[in-house]
Amino acid sequence: MTRVNHIRLILSFIILLYIPQISAQIVDYNLMDDTINSNIDEVIITGSRIQKRVLDVPYPISRIDYREFKYDRKIGVNEVLESVPGVFLQSRYGNHDVKISIRGFGSKSKSGIRGVRILIDDIPESEPDGQTRIEAIDFNSIGKIEIAKGNLSSMYTNAPGGVINFINDISFNTPFVVQFNQVGSFGLRRNGFKFGYNNDNYNLLTSYSNHYFKGYRDHNIEKWNIINTVVETKYSNNSSLKLLLYFVDGMIKLPGSLTQEEFNSNPYQAEQRAIDRDTKRVSTKGRLGVRYTARFGRENNNELELTTYATIKYFERTNREYRIINRNGFGLRTHYLNESNIFSRKNEFLVGTDILFQPARIEYYSNINGNKGDQILQLFNEKIYNTGFYISNNYEVYDNRLFLLLSGRYDIITFDLKEETLPSRKDARTFEAFVPKVALNYKLTKMVSIYSSYGFSYDSPAKNELESFDPELLYNQELKPQLTKSFELGVKGFLELNNDFLNRVRFEATFFNLNIDNEVVPYEIYGDVYFRNAAKTNRRGFEIGTQVRLLKKMDLIIAYTYSDFIYDSYSALTIEIDAIGNITEEEKNFSGKVVPSVPVNNLFVSLNFSQNITKSIELFAKLSLNSVSGLWVDDANSDRTNAYNILNSMLGIDIKAAGFYFVISGGVSNILDEVYVGFVNTNSAEQRFYEPGEPLNLFGQFNIGYKF
Repeated sequence: MTRVNHIRLILSFIILLYIPQISAQIVDYNLMDDTINSNIDEVIITGSRIQKRVLDVPYPISRIDYREFKYDRKIGVNEVLESVPGVFLQSRYGNHDVKISIRGFGSKSKSGIRGVRILIDDIPESEPDGQTRIEAIDFNSIGKIEIAKGNLSSMYTNAPGGVINFINDISFNTPFVVQFNQVGSFGLRRNGFKFGYNNDNYNLLTSYSNHYFKGYRDHNIEKWNIINTVVETKYSNNSSLKLLLYFVDGMIKLPGSLTQEEFNSNPYQAEQRAIDRDTKRVSTKGRLGVRYTARFGRENNNELELTTYATIKYFERTNREYRIINRNGFGLRTHYLNESNIFSRKNEFLVGTDILFQPARIEYYSNINGNKGDQILQLFNEKIYNTGFYISNNYEVYDNRLFLLLSGRYDIITFDLKEETLPSRKDARTFEAFVPKVALNYKLTKMVSIYSSYGFSYDSPAKNELESFDPELLYNQELKPQLTKSFELGVKGFLELNNDFLNRVRFEATFFNLNIDNEVVPYEIYGDVYFRNAAKTNRRGFEIGTQVRLLKKMDLIIAYTYSDFIYDSYSALTIEIDAIGNITEEEKNFSGKVVPSVPVNNLFVSLNFSQNITKSIELFAKLSLNSVSGLWVDDANSDRTNAYNILNSMLGIDIKAAGFYFVISGGVSNILDEVYVGFVNTNSAEQRFYEPGEPLNLFGQFNIGYKF
């Protein structure tokens, strides 16, 4: 870290220290909603796949409520999830190409999210091959986000890093309507509405959002429309039916990655090829899901859940070629839960299945200055099948304190590809495995628990990772699945201190050690991206998170992650291209090198202040700092980005009067106008590693609503 960065970091913490003194001058207040207590004692479903308290789950769980981000800009997941320990986010140009990494899984993805399972209302947004592109999330309609970290492959397909579940806010008591308006730097404009209605029989939530962002880079426009609807009806006290629907339509222009020289000259310029080719993505996506849940038995100790859903996807991508993809997805998930006593001890037995089928038609055309050529060059029919079965048993070993969890999952994933323009050219690959996990959870008190687990994970290659450099093959037949042995030990809980200054504390701390065989690693050949296996990788580190209530009116949030990730054994053929186009091929040994695109140190600090000036007026303020150490850009550790410190602030007011409520807020992001690398394009053969983070920018929003 440079001397300047040290000074900036010190100044940032000084500001944080003075906030309590400044806010203490504001007149009397009422205590804000107790998010500290609710977040640790709340019922969650992510990870265990059934409703359980956070303290009853033997792995780290973070939960974010809408109240924690409702005044924020929230145009991307990186702005909402940055407070979660163990999660590292890299944003290229907004919400729609964010790299999410948990314990290194997903850190080297070239596009989309890998190694972390993404759900919306418990329905997989991730495709059958495990890859996810987030486009369907409107944070104005999200009520809470559950983040289960660590190896969850024994419960979900391709989830070695964890699971993130975005849950729409269907649990409201009073009908309402609200209209959203937001503007900001770089042409940001968001408008939309949310409507909620309920009676004794059902709850209805529907929302619409229109998003436009000119972008802070050249060739960087975003346009999106998102429609979201959830309907829940209860047949009885023990059964419910839920309908889930969304539709997304939009376009984003892609500015490309830069060389070091280009980044130093002008970090916000676009790659010239991206301009010449009018590189962009056009997406249209919709999903309809239906879920039935019922409790039955003499003591309602049995639960049955059945969910079915269908997805349509239209996708255009212009780069070297013009590609059109039509995908349809069909899914079914079900589980059966039995709660009983065995030898006078509590026992939870769960068994379930996930079935996903995704056929696709893929068309290739020539790219003529961003326009589709007249003649089809290639036509492929693709089918991806994913069938998984899981089982878990959670047994009370001792006196409602010690619990033993055994779980396991069997998955089979099949890829089938056929070139219709050349029928003899076809290929297929199948991956299958059973992955078990054992975990212990010990409750020291009613509000503090320690946990430990050991398990295996299996991460099959995604479809784009299977593409072969060999023109005779459609799939890379040598690429192997990634196998992981994971161990973790942690503690989490809630403390009531009853101190005037230090009132309440929510905390979590986890140590992890991962041994990975055949880690899937990207590399480039002549501008195209392919994937190979590294031999052995060791990842170890720890995550610490805390939320502290200060002076009964402020929350101090701290999240810190330490990552020590090393290639134990790894050699591969490298291809590099210099500035004048000379190509060099060389066998290199990367053993002992640091895994790229993951910071050793990642610190987030936030101070949130909330106060009721009157019964109908609430003031909210937030100051946050994100400090990230440098990232290696490739397996050879040829260069490392500079460390950076991003300071953000926000101020909001919530006014209620005669059933109406008004929310006015605004903020400044990257106050210090730090120039930094926000996204690393790992292992670029052309040394195009760098994409800038967002410079200093402003936003403001005005929302008006009415409760009936």
